[in-house]
Amino acid sequence: MPHARNRNPSPIPEVTWDTGLKEMNETWKGAIACLGVAIFFVMTIGIIYWQVVDQPNKNWILRGTLSGLIWERRSHSLLIQTLTEDKTYVEINVGNVGNPDLEVPFVRNLCWLNKTEFCYTWDSVAEVKISLEVDEDQETECYSMVWTPVHCHVELTDCFSMSNISWYGGAHVRGQTWPINDQNATMQPFVVSNLRDNPSGFGSALERYFLGSSGVAVLVPPDVPLQLELDSGQQFCLQSLPSMERLPLQYTVCVAQNVKAVHQEAAQLLSPDARELPNLKTLWLPFWKLLASVDSGPKVERELRTFSNRLRRHQLGEGVISLNEHSTTLLSEMFHTSLEEGNEDFWLSLPSGPQGQLIPVMSQWQGRFCVKLNVTNPGAVSWFLDRVGSLQAHLGMEYVVLEGSEGNVFEEQALRPPEALTGDKYISFLADLAIKMGDSTIVTAGTRSNHKPLFVRMSPLQSDWSSMGLKGVIPLLLHHTLLGYNFLIPDAVGGSLSDGLVTDKELFIRWLEVAAFLPVISFHTPPWVFGEDQVLNLTRGYIRIHQRDVVPLIEKFAEEWKMTGNPIYRPMWWLSPDDPVTFTIDDQFLIGDEMLVAPVLEQGVVQRDIYLPDGGFQWQDSRDAQVFDGGTFLQDYPVALGEVAVFLRRS
Repeated sequence: MPHARNRNPSPIPEVTWDTGLKEMNETWKGAIACLGVAIFFVMTIGIIYWQVVDQPNKNWILRGTLSGLIWERRSHSLLIQTLTEDKTYVEINVGNVGNPDLEVPFVRNLCWLNKTEFCYTWDSVAEVKISLEVDEDQETECYSMVWTPVHCHVELTDCFSMSNISWYGGAHVRGQTWPINDQNATMQPFVVSNLRDNPSGFGSALERYFLGSSGVAVLVPPDVPLQLELDSGQQFCLQSLPSMERLPLQYTVCVAQNVKAVHQEAAQLLSPDARELPNLKTLWLPFWKLLASVDSGPKVERELRTFSNRLRRHQLGEGVISLNEHSTTLLSEMFHTSLEEGNEDFWLSLPSGPQGQLIPVMSQWQGRFCVKLNVTNPGAVSWFLDRVGSLQAHLGMEYVVLEGSEGNVFEEQALRPPEALTGDKYISFLADLAIKMGDSTIVTAGTRSNHKPLFVRMSPLQSDWSSMGLKGVIPLLLHHTLLGYNFLIPDAVGGSLSDGLVTDKELFIRWLEVAAFLPVISFHTPPWVFGEDQVLNLTRGYIRIHQRDVVPLIEKFAEEWKMTGNPIYRPMWWLSPDDPVTFTIDDQFLIGDEMLVAPVLEQGVVQRDIYLPDGGFQWQDSRDAQVFDGGTFLQDYPVALGEVAVFLRRS
């Protein structure tokens, strides 16, 4: 408030007649001062009102032909909406990076007059650059977001709302759900880990790709260090790693007319390399697990002969008999031999000192100490391939499983890994090694390798009816194939996580019904352990259905996958991408566009609800030839034990 000035003393005596005039002047001075304060107060209130109330809550940042990017002041969010604002593709909560109490306008573009780029320095903490790319031929628009810290050791976090959007993709977790909205995961590095050792981590199929039912896709570059958090029903968050290098938080958001359209476009960005098919002859043969743990050649041959004769006696046809890794001493012998030959660098190692000898880094695998092959060493790779080839020739093996790629042995032990092996890059190197062993090789983890001619073995499941058991099969199937991993070796009928035999006959049968329609039927528990003709007859019957009806369909749509990247196994929304009912169906799946499979996944149940998506065609029940229109909801449809509901598309 302004202060009044002191009057100078006057030498002229004050008289009565001029006293009133002086009082009048003082009054006007006070009035003018009060008026100035009032004007200042009104202006302050006006500015505050303009900033908080009258200023638009939404500011357009970039506009395309299909969509636009908006800054939403009150929620500190970036919105991608249609130009008419009648549909929100995605809401990205960016907070305000530095100070959560600071109101950031985020409207001044520092990219000058460029209408396809937006630049801004956010609270002197991070610089953001957003670029818009429009593909008019595909009716797709993509926003490239790059946040770069201004200072070292700054964590940048962007969160994607799950409100009114079903999300898919990301990483496999224990108790997989479809969509991923109900999953929880604490903020952690977004890399593949071993779920046996790290149940709260991310599992065997992982890509930096998230798909939303509103027609939005989020892709993160493969070489940007990344952390991920899943907050059930609320949001999932991407976070950079704080470091001296000022690592960016970088991702691309693409939008299109619907979820199918944006996925078809994003699949090309996710896997730009040419896709190759593995050996599809593998699909015809059921996989059988030889449970005996023997450690000598003669014993292995004897056990194999006995098991093979039993399969033949029960008329179960040809198959692949897989050995337990403890049935051979390949790995332990190779390790000791390499050390004796002075080849410590054949294994992931660290020097004992500045000029010290290399010491292999020990880790654990299935309860035993182990070391990992140094897949970045060409000499180690050649040495390993020679010895595996010798073992294949000796035992007549046609299929090899490469296990143990999950996790990073350096980071798990707080060791700094070599640059070539940061994150989950080991898995990519191992995939290249697997290709050299043939197109029938099986790996246990996939990331950045969905285009390669390999089979991926799904994680083991519990022998129960829960989401970590039978109910998890279809969500896991849809998750893998959405990420491009179509050629799967599913977990064994009845589950194999406990390593014991399945004793629940109903669980075994219901699991068998699902497995018959998967890429491969895999067994851990042989059907004859139940001692009943019913289980054996059903096993024979479903193996025939798999070979007669399913494999030819997979082969047909495998060619489509090779050309377009469209998944072989598809969710219900693939045929009806604008139908919200299809977004959360997690107990049905499609094989291509032609077959709909709806198994029973509940204990003691002999009927189930089925939804037939509307794609402008009809569906025919494969059991009784009954025909239904698309968009039909079948309530309590009868599905007896030993049966599975299968519908065929009719044009």
